[in-house]
Order: sequence, then C-alpha cells, then structure tokens
Amino acid sequence: MKKAIALIIGIAAVLALASCAKKEASASKDGIVTLKGIIDLVPHQEIIDYAAPALLKEGIKVVTLQDASDELGNEKTFNGEADFNYFQHKPYLDSVNKQNGWDLVSVAAIHVEPISLYSDKYTKLEDAPANAVIALPNDGTNEYRGLKLLNDKGFIRLNEHSLSALDANTGDIVEYLKPVKLVEINAYQIIPTRADYDLFVNNTNKILESGIKTNILAQEAADSPYGNIIVTKASRANDSAIQKLVKVLLSDDVQNWIKNKYNGAVIPVK
Repeated sequence: MKKAIALIIGIAAVLALASCAKKEASASKDGIVTLKGIIDLVPHQEIIDYAAPALLKEGIKVVTLQDASDELGNEKTFNGEADFNYFQHKPYLDSVNKQNGWDLVSVAAIHVEPISLYSDKYTKLEDAPANAVIALPNDGTNEYRGLKLLNDKGFIRLNEHSLSALDANTGDIVEYLKPVKLVEINAYQIIPTRADYDLFVNNTNKILESGIKTNILAQEAADSPYGNIIVTKASRANDSAIQKLVKVLLSDDVQNWIKNKYNGAVIPVK
C-alpha cells in the first residue's frame, strides 16, 4: 500500500513539474514572453511594429503567424494556435462566436477604421450627379455601415429596425431621397473596378493597403462601434502578457502615433 501511495505521489510530482514547464514554455531565458498573433497588414501590423520597442520593455515580443486574410484567424485563436488576433471589430466577433460556439472575447479596442464614401471623379459630396452609381461592400456588417453612411448623408432612408439592429441590406431601404443606383459587390473587388462607379464605399484598411489616392466625400463618425479589437480566448483575457500588450497599444505614445500617422484615415480610440 505504501509503495502504491509513493508511486501516486511520484507521478503527481512529475505531472506538476510538466505542467509548470508547459506554462513557462512561452518565456525565453531572458524573461521575454512571445505572443503569437494573427494580425492584419494595414494598419494593424504597422501599429504593432511601432509598439515593438515599448512591448519589449514590458517583456513582450509579438510574432505574426500570418495576416488576417486567412479566414481561419478566429478558429486558430480559439484552438490555441494563436495567442491573440487583431483584425476585426466586436459586432463581427459576436457573429462568429454565435455561429461557431466559440468563447473568444474582446480585450480592448485599439483603433477605429471609419468606413468612408470615396470618389475618383468628385471632390465634394454635393458634386455627385443625379443617378450616381455607388458601389457597396456586400458582406453583412460593412454593407450595413455603408448604407448607414448613405442614410446619414441624405441619399436614402432605412427602416428603423435595421438601424437599431446594426443589420441592413438594400432591401431595407424604404425611400431613395436622391436618385442613385447601388451596386453590391465584394469589398475586395471595389477598388480594382472603381472606375465603373461615381462613388464607392469601402474600409479604410483596404484603401491604405492598395496605396491608391482618392477623395473622401463622407466618413463614419469617430464614435463608431466598430473599433478594431485585440481578441483572445475568454480563459486568457487576464493573462499578464495579453494585458501588457493592450497597455502598450493604448498608451498615449501609440495612440498619438496612430493619430499622426494616418491623419484621420485611422482614428485612435483615446
């Protein structure tokens, strides 16, 4: 009996040591903790790159696994391949959590990419002609944001339900206040085909990534609920390394850099 008890105690000790080793595996000999992230290229990776020296002072090194064009970004965060991701807003996160039964959480919003109405042909909103052709992203959240912008700028009137539910498509338009033609298209196809439209709605990051020069005729308000967030599993939200990452990204230095770097195209949350 004593031998059996001793054996059990020995096994427990080995397992405890293995568990400790596993928890400390992400920290190097010099105490630097490596966080693996799935991070969009612009402006997210640029922000992380700027923050890298301050993060290192906090003992954090961020390694990007791949950019968020990988549609498995949330799944890889959920299953532990990535420690966090940084490419989405909370309404989108809420929708994928509900769809997949995940427990991913927003730790903090870092910046807002206001969706905007652009034109290569006109410099002022009032110059847009009657029967203007306007391209809209056709994915759920961004189509709503584009329609809401057109609603706020007096082109259309949406029904009250779609406005409050943060969900709308062209079928929710109850009145065209100005004669326009709306074209729903994949957001990634809008920029290559923009010559076909008088105006087009798209996300700031896609404009920045493309490097095009175009005119902003209208823009989502700075109090948009679509701040881009640091996302991780619920069980890791209070991890010291994740909290240090957020602390640095929300520091005055990083937030001021976002403001100055992007000149309104990307808006810091602070």
